[in-house]
Amino acid sequence: MKEASLGTLKKILFFAAFVEMGTGVALMIDPAIVVNLLLGVDLSGVAIAIGRCFGIALLALGWACWPGGQPVESGSPAVRAMLLYNVLIASYLVYLGAARDLVGLLLWPAAALHAVVAIALIWTWRGRWRSNTMSK
Repeated sequence: MKEASLGTLKKILFFAAFVEMGTGVALMIDPAIVVNLLLGVDLSGVAIAIGRCFGIALLALGWACWPGGQPVESGSPAVRAMLLYNVLIASYLVYLGAARDLVGLLLWPAAALHAVVAIALIWTWRGRWRSNTMSK
């Protein structure tokens, strides 16, 4: 894979990890506000505990995918995990907004952001695949 593509991939992974860690911290602090902004509904009771658990999971995902000083490759577990997460969460947010009519102020921007990150990761993966098949 070209050096420029690896640099781009590292930047995408850094951005995605940073956003997920920030969202995770926000959910751990006050899941009711985050859920209200995303889905336009109020949380109470056990849903607050579940929201905090999701926040912890997002913080862990971001930490695990943080590129740091290590080399980043398009097939690495961190890239695969972040790609899978962004494809699934973008799809689920669109479903919640379109089919379930759960729409808060940040739902569509969040869905779009996750879709863009997923497309960017796929684009770099595609570049790796193309360079591997062309060199054979």
